[in-house]
Amino acid sequence: MSEADSTPTLAVAIKAGADAAPDTIIASGRGALAEQILHLAFAHNVKVRQDADLATLLTALDLDTPIPAEALLAVADILARVFAANAATKDAAATKEENPP
Repeated sequence: MSEADSTPTLAVAIKAGADAAPDTIIASGRGALAEQILHLAFAHNVKVRQDADLATLLTALDLDTPIPAEALLAVADILARVFAANAATKDAAATKEENPP
């Protein structure tokens, strides 16, 4: 077994804060629980980003914890990419509806 195979999977789900509210951790886990979090994310078309360092930092925090300042830049980058991907998906769907084959 390689070192990568022996490292447990980590997963963290983050909920974007409304208005000025901070983003918070809504789910976090290692191993089988992390796999379940990822499975649910993929099943519901939630964008997933692989970042072991950020996941390690965030899994050390309790649920409903506001994202710490040290991680805000990384989280902001992730959320910007998620919002852009969602917008692109909606635009593609709208274009497909307007121009059927």
